[in-house]
Amino acid sequence: MIWMVLGVFLVLMAGGVAVAYALGAASVLSFVATDNTRYLAILPQRVFSEIDVFALMAMPLFILTGELMNRAGITRALVEFSMALLGRIKGGLGHVNIMASVFFAGISGSAVADAAALGKTLVPAMREKGYSNVYASAITAASSMIGPIIPPSIVMIFYGAIMQTSVAAMFLGGILPGLLLALALFGTNTYFAHRHDHPGGRNDAVPRVGPSFRHAAPSLSLPIIILGGIVFGVVTPTEAAALAVVAAVIIGFYYGGIGFKDLRESFEQTASLTGTIFIILAAVAAFGWLAGYLALPSLLGNTVTDLSLSKWEYLIVINIVFFVAGTFFEPPVLMALLVPLLGPQAVALGVDPVHLGIVISLNLTLGLVTPPLGGVLLVTAAVTEVDYWALCKAVLPFILVEVAVLMVIVFVPDLTLFLPRVAGLIK
Repeated sequence: MIWMVLGVFLVLMAGGVAVAYALGAASVLSFVATDNTRYLAILPQRVFSEIDVFALMAMPLFILTGELMNRAGITRALVEFSMALLGRIKGGLGHVNIMASVFFAGISGSAVADAAALGKTLVPAMREKGYSNVYASAITAASSMIGPIIPPSIVMIFYGAIMQTSVAAMFLGGILPGLLLALALFGTNTYFAHRHDHPGGRNDAVPRVGPSFRHAAPSLSLPIIILGGIVFGVVTPTEAAALAVVAAVIIGFYYGGIGFKDLRESFEQTASLTGTIFIILAAVAAFGWLAGYLALPSLLGNTVTDLSLSKWEYLIVINIVFFVAGTFFEPPVLMALLVPLLGPQAVALGVDPVHLGIVISLNLTLGLVTPPLGGVLLVTAAVTEVDYWALCKAVLPFILVEVAVLMVIVFVPDLTLFLPRVAGLIK
């Protein structure tokens, strides 16, 4: 039956059907074709149980927060503050791009939103200073990978709901890997700055640190509100998300960038994106019911046992699977489709679920910037009007660096687990 599901799914995908509908239809049709329609009676209950997860309530709220902040005019404030800190270094605007992504990560939690915002503001500034449009676009796309790793992160909330893992522990676990990724990109930009003689130096005019910090302080306070409340046990991640929405509205009025039209568009975009994700969850629930009927998790577990894979070997295997699949599908689709199948076996082999979640989150995020169909590459190319294939070539060195960081995170789990342990969220 599994081959029937795969065949119908591929045919529907080739016909241009959306992934969620193709997967759901293939699963249901497989039950019908094999005269097992009696099992479909419980499908509505399975779908409801898939989405009836308290942690998922935080997801639309964090999406709304990101939408509000994107429209509030905070991007320029964050860029100016980053410029004040790093603008006089060789290749300074490249460093500013990365630092702005770090700050932006604590607000939007989305790689695509990060790339779109910085692509509109910072890439033109880099071109004016003498950077090539291709390089400016490439570093913008590469640095946007920090967005879903440094909390808050929509991908981590998704994983936490699927694997029943503490979202608070996931948020804390992503901080050090996200900063390591930023440091690696700083080093890569420094290399290219000296190799290609990028502009920047002590004589460059940059904003003063004090005034730029005061201007950016309201937007920088948002990650503190979110993480501080969660770590000190004042609020749950869902309550923190609700507080973040209120804070985003207040900050938006402070910057003067939020009006009634912006509020309406933010709600509309949030509803659209949330609906898309929940449709995917519903389709995956149908596939999960089919997978359970076919005993696929047990089959996978027996295969791993027969191959005598250690937890490290299994981690490498699933990283390859996620990386290859991530170049063709969006992270929410793969998260919902593959994590329930591959995740439990990793945990059974001794991988900490928080460590596994950070590894998978970074891996899937890398898919967004990996040719040929990386979503962030498509957005960046559209915003900066750069040739798509030239951008794909220019971003490859950054991808190699980010894959190296991923391997460090895979084989050094304490990098992920240190902060959650200190906070007492995991043992």
